[in-house]
Amino acid sequence: MKAEIKPRIDLKNRTKLETVIPLKTPFIINIDPSDRCNFQCKFCPTGDRELMKRTPGRNHGLIDFDLYKKIIDDLNEFDDKIKVIRLYKDGEPLLHPRFADMVKYAKSSPKVDRVDTTTNAALLNKDLSLKIIDAGLDRINISIEGVRDEQYKEFSRANVNFEKLVENIAFFYEHRAQCEMIVKINGDVISEEDKQTFLNTFGDITDGIFIESIMDCWPTFDIEQVKVNESRGIYGQAIKEVLTCPYPFYSFAINSDGTASLCFLDWHRKLVIGDMHKQTVKEIWDSKIMKDYQKMFLQGERKNHPICADCGQLRQGQPDDIDKYAKKLLEKF
Repeated sequence: MKAEIKPRIDLKNRTKLETVIPLKTPFIINIDPSDRCNFQCKFCPTGDRELMKRTPGRNHGLIDFDLYKKIIDDLNEFDDKIKVIRLYKDGEPLLHPRFADMVKYAKSSPKVDRVDTTTNAALLNKDLSLKIIDAGLDRINISIEGVRDEQYKEFSRANVNFEKLVENIAFFYEHRAQCEMIVKINGDVISEEDKQTFLNTFGDITDGIFIESIMDCWPTFDIEQVKVNESRGIYGQAIKEVLTCPYPFYSFAINSDGTASLCFLDWHRKLVIGDMHKQTVKEIWDSKIMKDYQKMFLQGERKNHPICADCGQLRQGQPDDIDKYAKKLLEKF
């Protein structure tokens, strides 16, 4: 197998947050090309289409391309580069017909270092692959939801020709140029035999490969159709909860309707902190509401927050642990 066993996040080359925050420029900004998805996966709130229709702020669809360009142009107000523009949040990014243009526009910015995305790859074809690669995408994380057509139908409620999917992924890998590819699967809903089939199928047509565990990462969304793995975290690590959420200290997210969310897991729009139609990216990053959230976490008050109190991401997602530095960091605010 050519691929390295590694997860979709970099666990090795991480900046020690306690040495750099507060940051004048965020490391990561998630921008959602589409808050809709062509799949209806059992573990994901976006997959519950009736729920999405009932959720204010959801089911918007595609981000307006002119608004997207405005967001990227706003980055010129920062002193430093954004380390990663992550073209992914709630939905399937490749549903946006101008996804390749989004990559290209971000890569043309002097304030963007890298651009990446996460996709189910069902819409990936040879023509689109070449456009995305040519646009300069730096990394593509591909989520596999089964190793047979019928598994996709059962778990994601989608008709997928698995053989064709593998063929298209192999084509992307062959022509990927500068783009790193990571392929991962949820290991808790497939057999040991299927895990080996996954490794055998993708092990030579990707740069990195990983078998993840199910975690309850979306606040206030009850996963009823699949069982959360309570014995290990998403990357197989021991479960350990951190009190201080690290994500708002280096990132935030922009939804497809232009609203800004404190958290990339804000599927229900309960953590909206701004509006890109009315503010710049820097204004939101420097805003009082952002600072108030950061202070709340450093003061150890997360457990009193109605949305953040029981966040599975902070138990099973292997977040950066800055708990023991919280008091000293609070003085800097």
